[in-house]
Amino acid sequence: MKRLIENGLMFGNLIRVDSPAWVARYNRALKLVTGKETALGEFHIDLAGYSPEIGDEIGDMDYLNPEGAHRQFILLTTEQKTAPLLNADLSVLRELLRRFIFDNESQLFSLTARDAVVGEMDDMVWRVNAPADLLQIGRIRISADTTGNHVANADNLTALIERFRSEPGGWYDDVLIARMIDQARETGDVIRNPIRLGTGDYEVPDFWSSLFGGVYVFRSPREKAMIFRDPKLLSDPQFELDLPDVTMLSLENGTDIAMWLARNALAEPVVTAQSGAAAAILRQKIDFILVDAATRLGIDTGDGTRPALRRAAARMGAGLPAEIRGLSALLRYAEQGGAWPVIDSADPAYFYAIRATGTPARDLVNQLLTELAPHDLRAMFILNKPLFYKEYQAWDDAKKDYVVRHLAREYQIDKQGTREALFGPEPGMEEPAPAAGPWGAAPSRGGTGAAGSLRIGGLSGQGGSLRGPWGA
Repeated sequence: MKRLIENGLMFGNLIRVDSPAWVARYNRALKLVTGKETALGEFHIDLAGYSPEIGDEIGDMDYLNPEGAHRQFILLTTEQKTAPLLNADLSVLRELLRRFIFDNESQLFSLTARDAVVGEMDDMVWRVNAPADLLQIGRIRISADTTGNHVANADNLTALIERFRSEPGGWYDDVLIARMIDQARETGDVIRNPIRLGTGDYEVPDFWSSLFGGVYVFRSPREKAMIFRDPKLLSDPQFELDLPDVTMLSLENGTDIAMWLARNALAEPVVTAQSGAAAAILRQKIDFILVDAATRLGIDTGDGTRPALRRAAARMGAGLPAEIRGLSALLRYAEQGGAWPVIDSADPAYFYAIRATGTPARDLVNQLLTELAPHDLRAMFILNKPLFYKEYQAWDDAKKDYVVRHLAREYQIDKQGTREALFGPEPGMEEPAPAAGPWGAAPSRGGTGAAGSLRIGGLSGQGGSLRGPWGA
């Protein structure tokens, strides 16, 4: 992992804690949450205040997330909103915690100037014993206060002030006035400088969970689905997975997943017209696939440049990856035009050739596609870092060098531009257009529908189709 860390591709943007004041505040919060303290004088924290150095020191890498429920967080500064979230067991947690910080930024800025803020992300499901329990996670509630209870004390003082103002004998109630004065010594003037933190209550329609080996939960599409990494769970008698109105799939069911994506208008082709940008994306996908194949076959890739990879491909013979044929056909279309290539979901290139449409489930669908197109390592790094880091450990040095060089040179320089080029603009909140047929949206004039001129999952566009095995 040293290459990744040195190039800012792992543990990047963590917040450095090295001042005695911050360390003391963190220790007060850590003592409150875990009953332990750190002896470290310098460490780094993520968005939720988790420190890998402290986790290693106390022998508990999940000290802010005991048993994967009710994840807790420690805020020393609002700048933590720019940091990554490590060890997230739900894919939505980073976005929701960032939203909570943005929603309460001015109050959190004032509170963290004097103390650490401790909070909790409560999914309101006490224990997840079976995959079906994940469907109960519909909202996540985020609440917080300082270690000195400044918010709670401010609420108490505000209540006392209201009582003083409303009660007819408030001016003569010496006990009430004394309580107000004592409370104000701790909280300050809450009339001029109110201290309030809203309780964030956020809807969670779609998410990925690390539980049960990894599960994708989709509830925003018309046809709800749970997609499992481990196919054995679908037939495990201890779990009741025959749930009404929920489609159960595993990553081994590539054709079924392709049909589900199409029926719900969740995917579109990467290439929808002759385009230099689409051609560049396809070339990069082909490069990554060739690097993976060359390292597996023990073929030298030289300096890893495109000409060197092409020379390596010429020596692969029967070992040339099956994905190359379909992606090369799409590349020819993107660069030269001509007839649409026909690729069905049984073709190894199929999931490399599509991306999510702009629905609220876009990012989760794209994360799912990284598991179905595992050699597209740039997409995997951007959207599925836990899987990327796991796969990285099994690579040889040549592949590690190539991937790290590419990500550091191209992605790190322009992250936002790369994401938009690969996955399109950020999705809006509107619902996707309803499908006219059983496999996706009906083609519009000129043969293009929701998936562009290339049809996904069985509806043909003008001049050819990217279709499923059930026919164009």
